[in-house]
Amino acid sequence: MKLSDRRFYPWMVVGLLWVVALLNYMDRQMLSTMQQSIGMSIPAVKDPVNFGRLMAIFLWIYGCISPAAGAVADRLSRKWIIVGSLGVWSAVTWLMGYCETFEQMYWLRALMGVSEALYIPAGLALIADYFTGSARSLAIGVHMTGLYMGQALGGFGATAAAEWSWQSTFQWFGVVGVVYAVVLMLLLCEKRVKTVPVKDKGRAAGGESVWRTFVMIFSNGAFWVILFVFASSSLPGWGTKNWLPTLFGNSLGLSASEAGPLATITIALSSFVGVMVGGPLSDRWVRRNVRGRIYTSAIGLSMMIPALVCIGLGHDVYAAAGAALLFGVGYGMFDANNMPILCQFVPSHRRASAYGLMNMTGVFMGAAVTGLLGGLVSDGNLGVGFALMGGIVALAVVLQLTLLRPQSDNLE
Repeated sequence: MKLSDRRFYPWMVVGLLWVVALLNYMDRQMLSTMQQSIGMSIPAVKDPVNFGRLMAIFLWIYGCISPAAGAVADRLSRKWIIVGSLGVWSAVTWLMGYCETFEQMYWLRALMGVSEALYIPAGLALIADYFTGSARSLAIGVHMTGLYMGQALGGFGATAAAEWSWQSTFQWFGVVGVVYAVVLMLLLCEKRVKTVPVKDKGRAAGGESVWRTFVMIFSNGAFWVILFVFASSSLPGWGTKNWLPTLFGNSLGLSASEAGPLATITIALSSFVGVMVGGPLSDRWVRRNVRGRIYTSAIGLSMMIPALVCIGLGHDVYAAAGAALLFGVGYGMFDANNMPILCQFVPSHRRASAYGLMNMTGVFMGAAVTGLLGGLVSDGNLGVGFALMGGIVALAVVLQLTLLRPQSDNLE
């Protein structure tokens, strides 16, 4: 019996891709914590404007490439896209350890944006095809915790750089990723609901051209609702990643060493709890009611609304910590159900393309809200900005509950 035919293999795929998700976020996140160490060798990196360019090029390239990455994943082997993506961004991480100029680091960062964008649509589509109903939300959610863990571990980049050097940190983690790409070559197996005939290579599993795939996705009214809900959640999602430590420092009078862990650890841990609650709840609820996944997602979003208001307007450290925990649980419940809900409205051969569009929108919303919230810092209105995002999420909940009415849990 082939490994891919064994009953445990779908969960093995989740485990294999969990490590890829961890490396995906960790490799991109390390740079943000090592600015000072790198600046000692490459002085241009110390300049806030240059460092902003270095961080922004990744986001813009990542966002622009995401729709094309999804289209590729609907047409070629997801296994080899994942292996290639991991291998390239890990090689880029390794090469960054040898950078001697700002320009070298800038263009490598841009290449990392291309290679990392290829992973998420392919990875989630592959998991969705292995879990066609039962346990789909749990499987997707467990995979997403790899991203949370990678983000948290990436925060220790400065610690690693201080222990070894920033060059060695990039080089060693790059080597780890390249080696793991070889492991995936041996253990990861492709699976498609519908196979692509040889004459249709370059087309989706349904034989569609790229143009028709995107036309069909954009003509789907439910997809526009899903896209709006995803974009709405991306605003506070990126806002908390980039500005919550600053907000806690200003509103609670905490030092950077206190505000940072409070903002990051509480949300990372509670998001994991949200995934482990929201995944099984959704998988059970959808067996009794086809809208169960939508209801679970809406519960998660609804938890984020009072959390954002309390985070933004509160001035008590315990209330802030409680609100951050509530936000994380809600976000985890929502995050575990994005792809499963998409599967209810978009067939298998278009899912990676659709998620690529969602990924692009989420990144662009993150870039926009990061700039908008930054403009509120000097005015002392950063907390108001967080509270207002709760109103946008509330609108998303209303649209989700009133307009999304699936007919099945797995549209073919």
